[in-house]
Amino acid sequence: MSPIKEEISLFLPVQAGRASEEVALQIEAAIMDGRLQPGERLPSEREMQSQFGTGRGVIREAIKILKQKGLLEVKKGAKGGAYVRQVEVANVSESLALFLKQHPVEPEKLIEFRETLDRTITQLAIALGSREEKMELLGEALRLEGMLKEDEPDLVATSELDRKLNLMLVRMARNPLFEWVMHAIQMGFSSHDYALYEEASFREKAAANWSDTARAIEQGQLMRALGHVSQHYVLLRQCVEERAESVDQPEFLQDDNQ
Repeated sequence: MSPIKEEISLFLPVQAGRASEEVALQIEAAIMDGRLQPGERLPSEREMQSQFGTGRGVIREAIKILKQKGLLEVKKGAKGGAYVRQVEVANVSESLALFLKQHPVEPEKLIEFRETLDRTITQLAIALGSREEKMELLGEALRLEGMLKEDEPDLVATSELDRKLNLMLVRMARNPLFEWVMHAIQMGFSSHDYALYEEASFREKAAANWSDTARAIEQGQLMRALGHVSQHYVLLRQCVEERAESVDQPEFLQDDNQ
């Protein structure tokens, strides 16, 4: 079978009216079911006009729609044309992070989700993480604890290190789905963890909890590690609740407490 015959059988003619949307849907379906693979070039505009039975403007509009959805990329030059986009981890995480930012979730629901996620990741990390990874995690957790014991800790640097620790831990779980979700959460809002480091009364407790968790993981103590994970979220709930109460207080009461 010649390449031209294979391309002709890929799509069906469309009806006038919402032709560009129908063309886009057919191409998207071919990508989703594997008939078009990442990195593969779509037929030329002229070939697609013939296959879909429509004009160049409709084809270009459909490609524009799919480019905006992140499914296609358009290249110029001798090998130019519309190609199926190879979606990377960063692309998935960025899209999910943007979605989460645009659809706010109440703090308790987010904390509940993170706690469930972290408990699963911790179990997998203990079982699948290498000795070297566990030692590195503990070393970085101890470094975070030392930074947060300073009189005036650099909260930007500590937040970055906390983010690094979460990503180190999730990589030890050896599951890309967990890693994609964790990347998105860290890019989005980090489950309000920043509040623990901004509040002096919680700062050192939170840092010590990270060290205790990493030490339990390094020693392969599953139940102890899970207990420390739960304690982290106990602290986080207390911190978020105290912040909410202070915001809800009348202004004259806030002034009296300062």
